[in-house]
Amino acid sequence: MLSELFISALITLFVVIDPPGCAPIYAGLTKNATRAQARTMALRATGIAAIILLIFAFFGEALLGALHIQLDAFRIAGGLMLFFIAFEMVFEKRTQRREERADKVSASEVEDVSVFPMAMPMLAGPGAIAAVMLLMNEAKDWPAKAAVFAALGLVLALTALALVAAGPLIRLLGDKVEAVITRLLGVLLAALAAQYVIDGLRGAFALPAA
Repeated sequence: MLSELFISALITLFVVIDPPGCAPIYAGLTKNATRAQARTMALRATGIAAIILLIFAFFGEALLGALHIQLDAFRIAGGLMLFFIAFEMVFEKRTQRREERADKVSASEVEDVSVFPMAMPMLAGPGAIAAVMLLMNEAKDWPAKAAVFAALGLVLALTALALVAAGPLIRLLGDKVEAVITRLLGVLLAALAAQYVIDGLRGAFALPAA
């Protein structure tokens, strides 16, 4: 039934995209941005992620096949990129770079994280791409595909709300608490990145799960 497919797609995409988990990481990445800038980047990241997921929903298998790219390669590449971001969050490299840049640019120029790493690979990462492709494969007709798209739209709307609300909430906690949270989230992001790489290597070499 369509309702069962919608609920299944909603739960799957919510778990894979993980709006509650992405929100505090996004807040840590945009802590020097104004509320308006952070809100704009949040909406842009969600919109770009939606476009990426829709492209893979319709053309994913054909595109990867034409380029001779395996989904496991996405997992490995995405994991390595996320690990680099996590390293900078833990050791405050991003903060140091921003402070050095502050003397050279105006305060209105803030590093845009909407495309990377938020839209890709955090929101529209290998897991979300694989989930969308699998759900679309299960949807045999257009009403079923519409149910999958409705679930995806709802999850992305919740994601946008979570990203917009995360920054102001963390700012209320103060600089010291924010620094501790940023480092902690950096460690968690590093673990997520390592898991991406492990899953990619396991899939590429057909290794059994632990």
